Amino acid sequence: MTEIAIKRALLSVSDKSGLVELGQALAAKGVELVSTGGTAKALREAGLTVKDVSDLTGFPEMMDGRVKTLHPMVHGGLLAVRDDAGHAASMQEHGIGAIDLVVVNLYPFAQTVAKGAERDEIIENIDIGGPSMVRSAAKNHAYVAIVTDPADYALVASGVTTMEDRKRFAAKAFAATAEYDAMIASWFGFGDQRQMFPDQLSFPLRKAEGLRYGENPHQSAALYIPAGPSARGIAQATQVQGKELSYNNYNDADAALELVSEFRDGPPTVVIVKHANPCGVATGETLIEAHQAALACDSVSAFGGIIAVNRPLDGKTAEAISGIFTEVVAAPDADDEAKAVFAKKKNLRLLLTGELPDPKRGGLSMKTIAGGVLIQSRDNGQIAEADLKVVTKRQPTEQELKDCLFAWTVAKHVKSNAIVYAKDNATAGVGAGQMNRLESARIAAWKAKDAADKAGWTTPRTIGSAVASDAFFPFADGLLAAVEAGATAVIQPGGSIRDQEVIDAADEAGLAMVFTGMRHFRH
Repeated sequence: MTEIAIKRALLSVSDKSGLVELGQALAAKGVELVSTGGTAKALREAGLTVKDVSDLTGFPEMMDGRVKTLHPMVHGGLLAVRDDAGHAASMQEHGIGAIDLVVVNLYPFAQTVAKGAERDEIIENIDIGGPSMVRSAAKNHAYVAIVTDPADYALVASGVTTMEDRKRFAAKAFAATAEYDAMIASWFGFGDQRQMFPDQLSFPLRKAEGLRYGENPHQSAALYIPAGPSARGIAQATQVQGKELSYNNYNDADAALELVSEFRDGPPTVVIVKHANPCGVATGETLIEAHQAALACDSVSAFGGIIAVNRPLDGKTAEAISGIFTEVVAAPDADDEAKAVFAKKKNLRLLLTGELPDPKRGGLSMKTIAGGVLIQSRDNGQIAEADLKVVTKRQPTEQELKDCLFAWTVAKHVKSNAIVYAKDNATAGVGAGQMNRLESARIAAWKAKDAADKAGWTTPRTIGSAVASDAFFPFADGLLAAVEAGATAVIQPGGSIRDQEVIDAADEAGLAMVFTGMRHFRH
């Protein structure tokens, strides 16, 4: 059947928005309204005639409302194939009336979890009758329209539904119940049972927006966000201005935000990212000072880059950022002067994130592979000065320790193999994603020298710097390259069978070296 006139509608909603208007529109078309509990009360208060489900079933609501719609008089009216002689005979024999429209949205399970409710309240907000009606109606969409989203009320207000609409409603309805069940399963696994890796992983996602394309124009892409409670991040940022964000924009902005969040309780900090790797990071007394120092690390790579800051943006910093082509700027907030400056750059995307993510938060990291998904806990490991073990004859100075920890924090966010030189709370050179650590050390030193040449400095900032390696030096050659670049202190995880060889090389060069006991591979 293509078009079906709605003669009877069953309405049972948790979210009452638009309910009365829909009820009025249906009643005006002569539709009989059947409802439950609070929904029936809201409709009656609006002056509408409503039949209780208990009148339909002959049974009262019982067990605190747990049992009300789970009855053949309801589900028979939803599941009956209207042009099947056997079904029609059963309906006539048992006095089952057809239901042509079901309007349901489910108990607010996710909202109950999000507000920190006790376990008993969470359990009571697991809807049973609602999903059952939704699935019955959706299965029988050839005859029944199922509406689960108030945004679709206007499509049934006319009192007639089309097959195309009913098919679309059904698809949406099954997605809604799948998402709902996934949120419940996720809560039971992660929240209630504290299982990081349950045997069956349910992770409900909701499409936030379609993207122009993926990493390349021939790839399609979309942004999805968790359907239930989740930590805020780049996906929840408010875009104030600029072009639509691309897949690469989101990926790079996320990398920048995650790194700058490491400094959320520290001094003003600026992170510049290109192709998901930081090319300049610095702290300063002000954001503009931090930006100048971060940009000086690699002004070439910063062109067309992504910038994240850990303080609300001011006009002077916005002016400085606008001096070079920048794709995206992410900040907790921005004052009116900063917004006015960026408004002149119509293609620049300004994202306001509110509170920065907590770098110590838990959660999962996912990566698809052919035929499966790799899942691990987030790399939220952090190292403090008290965790460091000095392994060389020379002790690091106080400033060297600060530079070591700064370089280590940045190296955690650089693609492996990662080498980061830092001095005076700013990166001096970054070597990322090479197949061996020696090449990363050489590239980082070369970039520092190139930056010095462009800035007109007499020496690169690697002279007197600290160098961080995201994993241990397997041979002394990478460390010797750092010595050649002028580094005086080294921070690395340690743990190689050749640790002593590397320590001896550091001692011979007069370096101070500390071990963290923690590595930060980032693939």
